[in-house]
Amino acid sequence: MLNIVLVEPEIPMNTGNIARTCAATRSRLHLVRPLGFDISDRAVKRAGLDYWHMVDLRVYDDLEDLFRKNEITDLWLATTKAPQDYAQAQFREGCWLFFGKETAGLPQWFRQAHASRCLRIPMRPEARSLNLANSVAILTYEALRQLGFPQLSGQGDMGTDPLTLAGR
Repeated sequence: MLNIVLVEPEIPMNTGNIARTCAATRSRLHLVRPLGFDISDRAVKRAGLDYWHMVDLRVYDDLEDLFRKNEITDLWLATTKAPQDYAQAQFREGCWLFFGKETAGLPQWFRQAHASRCLRIPMRPEARSLNLANSVAILTYEALRQLGFPQLSGQGDMGTDPLTLAGR
């Protein structure tokens, strides 16, 4: 199982999309406060997040709380400021992928403390960053690819009916 950590996420739609990715991949979602939205049962139902029950969700008061409650030995930080790209990382089962808030990324002190574990997603120089949900999906699926997509279906069922195969 992968651990996806969102530090102070601000945009509810991004977190909703990330929660869906976590549900689909059996990844655990860790949210570090403050959150820019409400995740109460009522708010989740109102947003139509019908997969929310499939998300293994943990919420923490701050990064210190997260580290106090978990044994985190294999972590990776996503940041546009990293010297190495994500394809250079060797992800392991149970690793922790950290992502910062949409407007500021991860705190500088945190990036500096784990500088050798910072990863970036390559993009053109004049582009500021990718959407947070997209970034999470890219790193999550790369980690899962390296691990052989454990406990995930690797094939669809298109059947053998000629009409189905022809797309009709």
